[in-house]
Amino acid sequence: MNKLSILIKKILYIKKKEKDEMKYLIVGLGNIGDEYTGTRHNAGFLIADKIAEKNAADFTQKKLAYLAEFKYRGRKVYVIKPTTYMNLSGKAIKYWLDKLSVKKSHLFINVDDINLDFGKLRIRKKGSDGGHNGLKDIQNYLGKEYNRLRVGVGSEFSKGQQVDYVLGEWSDEQKEKLPEIIEKAANANLDFVFRGMHHVINNYNG
Repeated sequence: MNKLSILIKKILYIKKKEKDEMKYLIVGLGNIGDEYTGTRHNAGFLIADKIAEKNAADFTQKKLAYLAEFKYRGRKVYVIKPTTYMNLSGKAIKYWLDKLSVKKSHLFINVDDINLDFGKLRIRKKGSDGGHNGLKDIQNYLGKEYNRLRVGVGSEFSKGQQVDYVLGEWSDEQKEKLPEIIEKAANANLDFVFRGMHHVINNYNG
């Protein structure tokens, strides 16, 4: 290999690396199917939909997920809604991370959480699955260190009624407040892309 070929190869490598540095993958967790539309467990899907809507992007069905993509302040952003169902979300996320060559530090996952009061946002760089089966599966693929936003859906259910609650529809009172909560969560995602995790943790938690 001559010197010119080596130089060209180096330049192409640097350009690819720079391009990869500007790519982000946002994930909204939920379950596909009409029977799950409007349920608390699909809060992550609502956030993903809002992010796409704010950037005039449409979802198309791809392998293991619905995918939307757009440019945001010079960054390339991919948003997915896994079609694997909640409890197998890790497979879809790992697939798209690898396919798109997105760094794990540029991944941001949105999920519902019954351990948080309704409307409360909790943003972390790492942590346990907290008993959430979707996060448990993701942890099997990615470990405990990945960026995530949990949106509180409350815990207004009797003992043994957890599944019915998370797979149930929002109450009328929750529906009134939900748009503002989803808007805030979507803005947190976009600020993650442009301003970084430190800013999001300091400005959106709570």
